[in-house]
Amino acid sequence: MAELEPRFGSNPKCKNKGRDGLQISNVMKVLMKLRKPRITASIWSSGKIICTGATSEEEAKLGARRLARCLQKLGFQVKFTDFKVVNVLAVCTMPFEIRLPEFTKRNRPIASYEPELHPAASYRIKHLKATLQIFSTGSVTVTGPNIKCVATAVEEIYPLVFDSRKEIL
Repeated sequence: MAELEPRFGSNPKCKNKGRDGLQISNVMKVLMKLRKPRITASIWSSGKIICTGATSEEEAKLGARRLARCLQKLGFQVKFTDFKVVNVLAVCTMPFEIRLPEFTKRNRPIASYEPELHPAASYRIKHLKATLQIFSTGSVTVTGPNIKCVATAVEEIYPLVFDSRKEIL
């Protein structure tokens, strides 16, 4: 997340949709897409910018800087002041399938599985502030505050899902 200083009132330049997309929405924010690095940014009227789609922290920072530069070229006074990564999403695939009902029974207070609502079991690791979505195919989606927490969460969950793997006959 980068905090910039632009204000989007009734500026006619905001409706510009050039090489990198810039589009107004009716929720007090502007969406802007960059091609390189491939990110989408939500620019709020308060000046906060949320960049999504980057594949690394360096790419996210570069994208936020390019975004600030594009806004400067449009005539806004922008300062790149506070950049921080607040959320990381990762997907990994286990080399086996997982029996979700058995996994949930073994880890009942932390894991929850409602097959009528969602095809994955949810598992929260509070001390890492990480949430894992575990699918029966062996795919695991991890959301956490930084890359280190996400990697630690995967290391922590592996022995638990290994105990509930489907045996190949």
